Amino acid sequence: MGNTIFWLNIILVILVLAIGILGSIVIFILFKRKKEQESGTSSGTDGNRKSNNDDTKNQGKQSVQSFMEFDDVIDNMIVRRNRTQYIMVIQCKGINYDLLSEEEKEAVENGFTQFLNTLRFPIQLYIQTRSLNLRDIIDEYKSRVDVIDSEIEQLNIKIKRAKAAGNEEIVEKLEFEKRRKSNVLEYGTDISNYVERMSQNQNVLQQNTYLIVSYYTAEFGGEINNYSKEEIDSISFSELYTRAQTLIRSLSSAEVYGRVLESEELAELLYVAYNRDESEILNLKRCLDAEYDSFYTTAPDILEKKKKRIENEIEEEAVTLATGSILEADRIKMLEKNKARKVKERAKELVDEYKDSMEEDLYKETINQIEKGSKKEEKSEKYKKAKKKRIS
Repeated sequence: MGNTIFWLNIILVILVLAIGILGSIVIFILFKRKKEQESGTSSGTDGNRKSNNDDTKNQGKQSVQSFMEFDDVIDNMIVRRNRTQYIMVIQCKGINYDLLSEEEKEAVENGFTQFLNTLRFPIQLYIQTRSLNLRDIIDEYKSRVDVIDSEIEQLNIKIKRAKAAGNEEIVEKLEFEKRRKSNVLEYGTDISNYVERMSQNQNVLQQNTYLIVSYYTAEFGGEINNYSKEEIDSISFSELYTRAQTLIRSLSSAEVYGRVLESEELAELLYVAYNRDESEILNLKRCLDAEYDSFYTTAPDILEKKKKRIENEIEEEAVTLATGSILEADRIKMLEKNKARKVKERAKELVDEYKDSMEEDLYKETINQIEKGSKKEEKSEKYKKAKKKRIS
């Protein structure tokens, strides 16, 4: 009986251990399977998130590119529509029309009418209002004030030397110069402080007027596919620059002066147009002042070479045209001057052809009348010239 109980206890212990081992194996398998499921779910979620982020990023890039209405800014030109349109912008600076007299207003209006009559290609007017950047003005005032301050210090040194030498006349002149510069220093300091306070309290707006000139590659004489991108850019720049210079000269007759915007100024113009609210916070000029473009090469600017070449061509063609016009005008003037003499000589030649069939008295009288007629013609011409001079 005792042995039976002993063996039953041993069997029970063995069963309990087996059940514990099996339970541990089942728990381990379930835990491992759950962990694998969680890792698979998280990796799938991360993949989906990454895919969504990439899609959102690509969609953002595509939407911004489709929103922009230009492709690039090169050589002082805005490139649009896959190099089918090139744009150059002229910044205009005029005068206050309301302050002019009636005669001056009439002269300006006549000049502007002449400008409109000389247009042979389409143009656009664009007006942009932006906050005036007073930082540069304040810095310029402060730099001038510092220069005057240093000049006063130099005068103080000269005054001490003149006093030590006992030269009262030079001391008096230096004291006068010091008082004058001190007044200028005080005035300049007040001006710089006033402008600085004004820029802090309110926004000073400035309105700029721009003249936009376009050139289309469809205006090329030949097939555009026969040209490379560099050739298209070069030809478009030459045409646009010539048009811009023509407009600038025509506008000067209306007291409006202009200049072609450079590439950086074009970038700033577009930046302000697309970012009116952020343009004052993220100013483009501050980025340039920070020398973010310091890796530019120091080679000669190719754009300046192009400008110089075109200006030389314009100058040569203008000289050729002026020389030819002077020669032609001189030839016409000589013909007009010798007109009466040649008419008289030709008339005598015609009379001489019929001399044999004419009586001698009739021949002499005819020659005499030709001489009288030529003299009357000369007097008439002199009278007309004198009358024209009196009128002018």
